[in-house]
This record gives sequence, C-alpha cells and structure tokens, in this order.
Amino acid sequence: MKKVVKFGGSSLASAEQFKKAADIVRSDADRRYVIPSAPGKRNSGDKKVTDMLYACYALAEKDRNFDVALADIKARYDEIIHGLGLDFSLADDFKEIEENFKNKAGSMYAASRGEYLNGKIMAEYLGFTFVDSAEVVRFKENGDFDSETTNKLMAARLADIETAVVPGFFGADDKGNIVTFSRGGSDITGSIVSRAVKADVYENWTDVSGFMIADPRIISHPQSISMITYTELRELAYMGASVLHEDSIFPVRKEGIPINIRNTNKPEDEGTWIVESTARKSKYTITGIAGKKGFCCVNISKDMMNSEVGFVRKVLQAFEDHQISIEHVPSGIDTMTVFVHEDEFISKEQAVVSEIHRLAKPDMLEIESDLGLIAVVGRGMKSTRGTAGRIFSALAHANVNVRMIDQGSSELNIIIGVENRDFEKAIRAIYDIFVETQL
Repeated sequence: MKKVVKFGGSSLASAEQFKKAADIVRSDADRRYVIPSAPGKRNSGDKKVTDMLYACYALAEKDRNFDVALADIKARYDEIIHGLGLDFSLADDFKEIEENFKNKAGSMYAASRGEYLNGKIMAEYLGFTFVDSAEVVRFKENGDFDSETTNKLMAARLADIETAVVPGFFGADDKGNIVTFSRGGSDITGSIVSRAVKADVYENWTDVSGFMIADPRIISHPQSISMITYTELRELAYMGASVLHEDSIFPVRKEGIPINIRNTNKPEDEGTWIVESTARKSKYTITGIAGKKGFCCVNISKDMMNSEVGFVRKVLQAFEDHQISIEHVPSGIDTMTVFVHEDEFISKEQAVVSEIHRLAKPDMLEIESDLGLIAVVGRGMKSTRGTAGRIFSALAHANVNVRMIDQGSSELNIIIGVENRDFEKAIRAIYDIFVETQL
C-alpha cells in the first residue's frame, strides 16, 4: 500500500508532538509521503507560528524593526530542533527570510515559511527527502490553483522518491512568486500529493478522533462519525463543520482515494473514513448536524408571481448586480425568500431593495435579520420515512420557531432556518431526537 499522511499544526506544535507524529510515520512502512503544517499553539495562551509570521511581516512592510519578532519565531523552531536532539540548523533559512522580508516579498511568502521550515525539520528527523512545494504546486497568474499542471509536476517529481516530506499550504506561480491556499490549506496539499502518487489512503492527523455528529461546543461529548461520504462532508463543511478544509476533497475524489481523519494523540482510534460511496448504513438516520449564524432574509410577495415569466430572475439579478451571493431561495405560489449573509448584505440592503422594486415590482418586500441556518445531513435520510416530521416535532417540543425549511433534491440534507437565539437549542433538539432517544 501507499499512504500519504498530513499532520496539522497542533500535531507539530512542539518537539513532543513531533515525536508522536514521527512514531506514527515509522510505525507503518506504507506511510511514505508526509505533509506538515506550521507549528500550532502549544497551549491556549500560545500563538500559532503562521500568525507570528504575519505579524512579523506587517512590521517589515511598514519599514519597522522586526528583529525581535523574527527572533521569537526562530526560537520556536530551535526549541523543536533541540527537543528532537537534531544536529541541524535553520540559520541560513532565517537569513534568507530576513532578506526577503526587507525586500517586501509579500504576506503569502511570509505565511508560507511556517510550513516550509517545519517541513525541513520533519525531513531531517525522519530521514526523508524534502520537496519544496513551490516547485511542484502551481498557481495561475490570477491566483487560482492549477490542478492539472500541479498533478503532472508532483507526479513526475515523486515518481522516483520512495519517501518524501512536502510542506503544505503553499505553491508558486510560473514566475516563482509564492502563493498560498486559504487558511487550513495544508489539507489541500495532502490531497494533491495523494492524487499524484495514486495513494491507497490519505491520512489526515489532527487533534480530534475524526468528525463528530454535532459541534462539541454545543453538544457535550457528541457521538463520532465512523464513515461519511464526500458529498455529506461537503454539505457539513459548507455549513461550518471545520475538521477538514472543504476544498481538500476534490483532488482525491477524482481518484476515489479515501481520507481517514485520525488523532495524533490517540493513534489507536480508527477515526472517521471519508469515502466516495459506501454500502455501510449509518448507525443513525442522520450523519451529522452543522450550522452557521448571521443570515438575513428578504421576503418578497407578488400576486400571480407564479405566472409571471422571469420574476425570479429579475429578483436574483438585483443581488448579482451588487455582488451578493445567495444561500437559499425557498418559494411559494406568490412568495419567495432570499437568504444571504447579513454582514455581506447589510451595507447594500437599500440599493438592493430599490433595484428589486425597479426590476420585479413586488407588492411587498420585508427584511428579517438575526437568523441561523442548520443543515441536517445523512445518506440514511433518503430511505427513512418521516425525517422532516421528526425534525419539526423535535423543534416544536423545544419551542423553536422554524423560519424556513428547504430539502435538496438529492434528499441528502434538510436546511432549517431559525432565529439566532434558538440556534443552539435547535441543534440540541435535533441531536436528541436522532441520536440520544432515536425516536
């Protein structure tokens, strides 16, 4: 077998955590390609190295002295190196970083050095080949990721390398300028490497034993998810579940490579398997619950709306013209509701309202704010009768007023709109009826 393993920032925050990660790699000869993140927090009061790098570069960009800030970053890495007992130095790398900061190399360059330096340490500690991601992860001139060029470069580079460390989070454009993914993008690098080497498994090691059915900040000790499909994960990630970067799914999905979310601190736990499809039935009707607050909705009414050709297009045109993305659009015969992010909409609301009136001439328009959206997701919902009824029953029993319900055509998810103040109560009620009592 061939395994790609990615370690998150908390898994590499200190020498002690580095040793755990290395023990995991060494315990299985199939774990041949390692993708490290930058060092995360060692404790709740600590700083992530990526944040330290951003702050350090901000000083350099303003032509202020950044010697102390850079020395603090170097001290973090030296602490790891000494804790691992390595005869190894990053002094030359820090001289190069200092020079590039003075020359205003850019904030993406600055942020990428966290993974780059951690990758060098990991390669030295494991005795693996270090492969600079800037040479094998390609971005287009406009900043978009170039997946096909990257796959060719990565596959060619790793073809004759038995074991390698490829730092996560960054790559470069054709001119050699460093470009980063969004935060958490090391997950994407792991997926890219998995596709390129045609891995059998992509293991993503973090500080939790896989996905939980619900947010542990809302549900105390929620049940874990043993297996989830790519599609289910996309739905949950979109609505706020954040164990894995949602864009990391696409490269491995093309090759049918499963992802296994594992816990560096509890390597004996099987974690969560993310697969394209499975014959295994979920333990519960639902796979997971996730949600986000901070939405508002625009309610639009017009008599005989259903017989007016182009009415919906005219309404949506007003949002598009003001660069506002739309979340959901439930509708009736004479009504339609448009859900949008409140922070994106509020500064443009009156301009949008005016344009809706000009384009669509509604009879009435009303805006409601402070709403939350909750996604109830599960492949088992399709074959189970009365799922929506159970959700309504649970919410009614908890005295939660449902403002919107929208079920996708795939019958994989149901989206529920509630007031922000009822958000946590609603999630607890849904979790209780499907997981705790299983009525």
